[in-house]
Amino acid sequence: MNRVFGRKKAPGPPPPSLGEASSGVGNHMESMDLATVKIAQLDKELKGYRDKLKTTKSAAAKKNIQKRAMEVLKRKRMYETQRDQLAGQQFNIDQAAFGIESAKASVSTVAAMKAANTELKAVIKNDLKIDDVDELADDMAEMMDEFQEINEALAQNFSTPDDIDEADLEAELDMLEDEFEDELGETDAVPSYLQETTAMPPTPTGMPGANLPVAAGGGGGQKVDEYGLPVET
Repeated sequence: MNRVFGRKKAPGPPPPSLGEASSGVGNHMESMDLATVKIAQLDKELKGYRDKLKTTKSAAAKKNIQKRAMEVLKRKRMYETQRDQLAGQQFNIDQAAFGIESAKASVSTVAAMKAANTELKAVIKNDLKIDDVDELADDMAEMMDEFQEINEALAQNFSTPDDIDEADLEAELDMLEDEFEDELGETDAVPSYLQETTAMPPTPTGMPGANLPVAAGGGGGQKVDEYGLPVET
């Protein structure tokens, strides 16, 4: 039977995890750093060859310098390729690890939402019935109506009699308005000190003291000043 169908292959070793792969690439990071240092050294060397090409006059010497520069450039490209490959591998591993972590977080979120949904359904079914909520709402509305009626009853004015005739109230209000108008008319009268008086006395035209009596004793009388006061002589 084994000759016809062959033997079942033995299971191989398990594939490495992303952590192991990342550690393996991380071990090569020193190589990448070394490649970066080598690239800097080769750039410096290439600069020296370019300077020599500018000053060299001989064609054979220029050709020899160009050949050496080409070898340096090839080594530089090799180190650059190695560095870029290691960086790309590390980037791909990091991206895969991030995707796995995101997927695990999504699975946990979905599981939590399912559990919460199940629990919510159980609570609504067992502890929170819509009929009880409707009944509670009706009871609250009825209680608020009764409370409003109580407030209106307490706000009534018990000192006001019920047999008051509105016509009598209107007649009394008209009488109060007439009295108010009469009082207002009396207060609007012009006071005596503001009323027009008789004509003012005429304005004097003579000099002050001109009509005063002359003192006895002769001598033409005592002299007075412009205000009618006696002046000493």
